[in-house]
Amino acid sequence: MLKQTPLNAKHHEAHAKLVDFSGWEMPIHYGSQVEEHHIVRRDAGMFDVSHMLPVDIKGVNARGFLRKLFANNVDKLQTTGRALYTCMLHEGGGVVDDLIVYFMSESWFRLVVNAGCADKDLAWIETQRDQYAPGLVITPRRDLAMVAVQGPNAASKLWQAMPGTRELAETMKPFRAVVVGEMFVARTGYTGEDGFEIMVPNKAAPFFWQALLEAGVKPCGLGARDTLRLEAGMNLYGQDMDEGVTPFDSGLAWTVDMSGERDFIGRHALLNLPRNRQLVGLKLLERGVLRSHQSVFTAFGEGEITSGSFSPTLNGSIALARVPVGVALGDTVEVDIRGKRMSAAVVKYPFVRNGKALI
Repeated sequence: MLKQTPLNAKHHEAHAKLVDFSGWEMPIHYGSQVEEHHIVRRDAGMFDVSHMLPVDIKGVNARGFLRKLFANNVDKLQTTGRALYTCMLHEGGGVVDDLIVYFMSESWFRLVVNAGCADKDLAWIETQRDQYAPGLVITPRRDLAMVAVQGPNAASKLWQAMPGTRELAETMKPFRAVVVGEMFVARTGYTGEDGFEIMVPNKAAPFFWQALLEAGVKPCGLGARDTLRLEAGMNLYGQDMDEGVTPFDSGLAWTVDMSGERDFIGRHALLNLPRNRQLVGLKLLERGVLRSHQSVFTAFGEGEITSGSFSPTLNGSIALARVPVGVALGDTVEVDIRGKRMSAAVVKYPFVRNGKALI
């Protein structure tokens, strides 16, 4: 039986098309995926992301443990509420998961991990805790629902829906969070637009969703979330990265802090593995749609599309592809689409940010 979020009844009420997503019954759209995509780019939309898992790490050695656990360095987090995007690696340098970590105090950090990796991540973190910091308390927060409110009008409509949040959250910069009563409000997102990811107690989630509806925020499904994140050049775990590839193979070198002598899990492998693959953006130059797993033919050898889709903002097909090192911006490559090779330009991603086409 599929797991359900605290907002499941709201999705049924809105006649959403519900699908199995990592074992959860989740809305793929509420009528039109393309329309929902444009709503987020032009106004404000909201996503139920309660299938993702917040995890609290508490104890006197929390920072020291996370310095070991993550490829990015939590020592960059010195201000309460500050957030950091990072990968969690295994000893071979492959990506166990990508996540956001929030610094709330020296004895409290909050992680948010992907739905499809939640059980695996929790087991991995607990195993590493037992080895490196046995006194830490690790608490999965399935008592919290999470709603992402995204778009150029996300802030104004959130203030309208929840007036008490404005004073504390209005001046927050991206990748900051604040606790407002029982709410955890973070200025983060997965769309390339301004917005917030808000955690509330499960029992309060339907009332929060309804307040956002009444403020004019439109519900959006995971279909639009996927095309939005692809336009924004954001990786999806299980497609653009997994345990078989390193952050360097996935365009995530910027999330790996190799400075100093910090000995994080996977560091030794990253220092010794060859770097012969890279992640690039593609824009199809002919009619068709780029999809994951399609072969890419370059002057330096064969690659593969990791994520591909029609881009509603650009009105064309775009993709992220893992190709050999040597392929450069401006090159033309060929993609096998149903047995026919079609031309695509190698372009810089993100493709779209803050509603504007960048290519």
